[in-house]
Amino acid sequence: MKPANKPVNPCFSSGPCAKHPGYSIDLLKNAPLGRSHRSSLGKSKLSESIARTKKILKIPDDYRVGIVPASDTGAFEMLMWNVLGERGVDVICFESFGNGWAYDIEKELKLTNVRKFSADYGDFPDITDVNFDNDVVFTWNGTTSGVKVPNGDWIPDDRKGLTLCDATSAVFAMDIPWNKIDGLTFSWQKVLGGEAAHGMLILSPRAVERIESYTPSWPLPKIFRIKKKGKLDESVFQGSTINTPSMLCNEDYLDALNWAESIGGLEKLIERSEQNLKVIEDFVEKHDWISFLAKDKAIRSNTSVCLSIDLPEEKIKKMVSLLAEEKVAYDISSYKEAPVGIRIWCGATVEKSDLQILCEWLEWAYSEVANS
Repeated sequence: MKPANKPVNPCFSSGPCAKHPGYSIDLLKNAPLGRSHRSSLGKSKLSESIARTKKILKIPDDYRVGIVPASDTGAFEMLMWNVLGERGVDVICFESFGNGWAYDIEKELKLTNVRKFSADYGDFPDITDVNFDNDVVFTWNGTTSGVKVPNGDWIPDDRKGLTLCDATSAVFAMDIPWNKIDGLTFSWQKVLGGEAAHGMLILSPRAVERIESYTPSWPLPKIFRIKKKGKLDESVFQGSTINTPSMLCNEDYLDALNWAESIGGLEKLIERSEQNLKVIEDFVEKHDWISFLAKDKAIRSNTSVCLSIDLPEEKIKKMVSLLAEEKVAYDISSYKEAPVGIRIWCGATVEKSDLQILCEWLEWAYSEVANS
């Protein structure tokens, strides 16, 4: 039978992600619209986002955190273009974004001393032979594959190269061991459901040392330049930005941080996401027509949960469309380059009760299309 209830929030997209419970546009009424981002008020708002990010994520005091252009993509490109080329590069690829970084390293930066450690969607590569004398590039969580790095134990403390991590769908939902990370990026529109277009760039002291001691052979676009007169431009990490940010988007991010603090901070955010994953795991265990793309639980993402369905491709698409038409679940198709299936965001801004109701609708929608 068709379920009687519907999720309060049908937004299960893996990016942009659901707004936090209780969200209202009225919460942004203090945004300094019409004011310069370089005014004392504008800069203080941006500095607040940086300071509170460091506090909630428990980032070490000697790490720099800055707001940069063009979402996570821009932030990670900025990181690669500023530090790579000084030594060889090992790239770990297990989904489309990791493959994208590998392409840019080889085809755009045209580096030749590059090794790739790859795996198909749903799997994690064998990283036994990763050489940490090289720089190591990887995603912490594969948003398009539902696979995550199980932990940071594989990264040595005495590494000579830098570790560069795209963690846009992992921060605020997974435990990041900062002593294992030299450069990390994320975007506001992922785990806390912020608005788009802005990236966060986090640098360890080792990454800062590389930036100040090494000059790439290629020209850097203006929006990538974070060095002045041979030194890191510290103003970028104190509330100044390279180009004009949206103060409305920044206010939205501050509101998301307010909510994160109100529910108990990082530990509670991780707990909520893991409980959400458990709802899907319990459902999958009871039904033989649906399964995780990531079979190994140790590498299974608790944010971007990717699922295979035992139906032909056209019926899976029909199932997704039916759920959207019923206003039960929006934007849950698998990523365009991933195996056909569904992808459900289970980050902390999603309510467990909404996922429980969604599971009832998944069962109904499957029955509708399978028997049609």
